[in-house]
Amino acid sequence: MKSLKSRTKRIVPPFSSQSRQPNTVVAGPPRTRSCQTPIGNTAFRRYYDRGDFMLSVDSGRVMWKTPFEKIDYHHYLPIFFDGLREIAYPYRAVAERGAIDMLKNGTPDRILPVVPQLIIPIKLALNTGHPDVVIATLKMIQTLVTSADMVGEALVPYYRQILPPLNVYKNLNKNTGDGIDYAQYQQEDIGDLVNNTLEILERHGGAHAFINIKYMIPTYESSMVN
Repeated sequence: MKSLKSRTKRIVPPFSSQSRQPNTVVAGPPRTRSCQTPIGNTAFRRYYDRGDFMLSVDSGRVMWKTPFEKIDYHHYLPIFFDGLREIAYPYRAVAERGAIDMLKNGTPDRILPVVPQLIIPIKLALNTGHPDVVIATLKMIQTLVTSADMVGEALVPYYRQILPPLNVYKNLNKNTGDGIDYAQYQQEDIGDLVNNTLEILERHGGAHAFINIKYMIPTYESSMVN
């Protein structure tokens, strides 16, 4: 009878000398951080289920009960961004529509101070790795950057937190070989969407935007004409 020790297999790095030895198992590739954030169960869902929002949903339309100038952006806008991590209906649909409405109807002095509070919801959403969530979040970043002056520049210090997952998604397209066809979701090519988002960040991020994007996304090339 073989001893327990002889049956125990060691996990070793691939392409190493140990990988050719008996009783070894070659370690698989490490999981990317983009798949570590849980989906759903957000603060937005809890608020929505309790009826705490000043809105109603009628035939898929979001109807606001309070004028935008009376809404506390510091409190509510981060919660709507948090809802981007939902995939069940109607949660993300309402969160998406609500955030867009607030950005389009808010003034720069109300949106700009809230930017730091939006970083964690954006980071969590991008780190889910779920195609629908990533696509919705990239589009929301574009809407945020173009919603008010200086928002793009205000995001530059936070590139280290929100851009790393884009290295994973940047080269994914309709011909991706990783088994996940991101293009089938909402007929989007996620690689193109990532590049468009980076171009908007560069265009609105001021003088230091490109060098900071390049540091986090080495394959990015400037879209600005010198």
